[in-house]
Amino acid sequence: MSTITLFAETTQRFLERNSNAVKLSLTAVAASALTAVSIISYQTNQRRLRARSLKDELKEAELHRPIDLTPVGTTISHHIPPNLFTEQSIEAQLSKMTEFLGKTGARKVRESFVIVVGAGGVGSWAALMLLRSGIKRIRIIDFDQVTLSSLNRHAVATLEDVGTPKVRCIKKHFNEIAPFVQVEDCIDLLNEDNVDDLLGGNPDFVIDAIDNINTKIDLMKYCYEKKLNVISSMGAGAKADPSRIQIADISETFEDPLARTVRKKLKKLGILSGIQVAYSTEKPSHVKLLPLEEEKVEDREEFAALPDFRARILPVLGTIPSMFGMAIAANIILCIAKYSDFDPLAIKLREGLYGRVHKEMMTREQKRFKEMVCTLDVRDVGYIFEEMWHGKSILSGPSDKLCLTRWDKTKRLGYLNTVCMTRIEANTHDSLPENTDLEKYYGKEVYNRVIDRFNQQEIQHKTWEQVL
Repeated sequence: MSTITLFAETTQRFLERNSNAVKLSLTAVAASALTAVSIISYQTNQRRLRARSLKDELKEAELHRPIDLTPVGTTISHHIPPNLFTEQSIEAQLSKMTEFLGKTGARKVRESFVIVVGAGGVGSWAALMLLRSGIKRIRIIDFDQVTLSSLNRHAVATLEDVGTPKVRCIKKHFNEIAPFVQVEDCIDLLNEDNVDDLLGGNPDFVIDAIDNINTKIDLMKYCYEKKLNVISSMGAGAKADPSRIQIADISETFEDPLARTVRKKLKKLGILSGIQVAYSTEKPSHVKLLPLEEEKVEDREEFAALPDFRARILPVLGTIPSMFGMAIAANIILCIAKYSDFDPLAIKLREGLYGRVHKEMMTREQKRFKEMVCTLDVRDVGYIFEEMWHGKSILSGPSDKLCLTRWDKTKRLGYLNTVCMTRIEANTHDSLPENTDLEKYYGKEVYNRVIDRFNQQEIQHKTWEQVL
């Protein structure tokens, strides 16, 4: 007798002895399976119906809209009515942002209000990415019009928009992307007479993407005095290296001629820090102002957009202003959402300083701890110095006489046992007895800050170990 035949006979005898129980069990299993399938099918059908309903509404709106033509014979697009967008469709459009920021962070972004002053290459891209992130309200301020030469860097302008106000052009295109966002277009030039109105409404952030230096200073001064969060774009013209773009406090900028001028003017107004800027550390030594044609030199003011505005401009690589704008938008989104551990690093690119700190660290190790070998190299020093401690002493903050030393004297140097102090502080720290209670000696605030930073670093290290 084969195995299959034996199994069949055994199964048949079992069913004959327990027919009622088996039938009940099979019935229960079948009912559960049928219920699960029904629920899943219902949910799937509901999603399909919602999607089909939205598509039908959009098609209906498209069929009944009038067809208007431009002077050159192309069609003028009409905006999709905002009421066709349900909360579910909006959530679907913003789903990736919500997954990244979390529901709480995404909600804060959805409830925020940002003002963008300047709708050119930087401002248009910053506004566009804020819009795509679902910000509730955007006010865009600019007096200028779209030109042919601006199409190489503008976020949304097309040939049909040439000659139209930049802010109107932006609003038109923005309504086609996210009609649920409130976009306010202001064709105006910011000045002391209208600044209260244009920057009113208690914005969460103000973006300065203005070309004119005096207007830029006035805007930053106003925001500083009114305690409005502002990020100002420095010079994107004549720059080409995307890896040099930074966001930092104005006091920490270097190599940027516009930032240097802004620092000097703000200093005269008593403002030394407290204003964030987007800038590039690249030296623009390879390009100069575009020349003005000889016959226009005498009447150069006629070729400026407005009196006191420059008649000549720097050449622009179209990709760089967009990166400035997107960097600004990313910074604002993360700040509004209160994204965890978001603490922008002001990159100093101070290779010489890192080399000196590394040399002093090795000397300290040899003299104080009799350690002849260290696993940290110059790159590690740069990371620990800038990324972990932001170039500041854990005890006294910024200083020009900083060094690295062990936190726990009984352990070797490493990412989880190296702190930044001034030389005097480090000498005192190294002289402490090995059994010193550092929490009591330095206080809970300093101690917890150091331990938290080490813990964050350990988590990052373990996370990347799993990824790689």
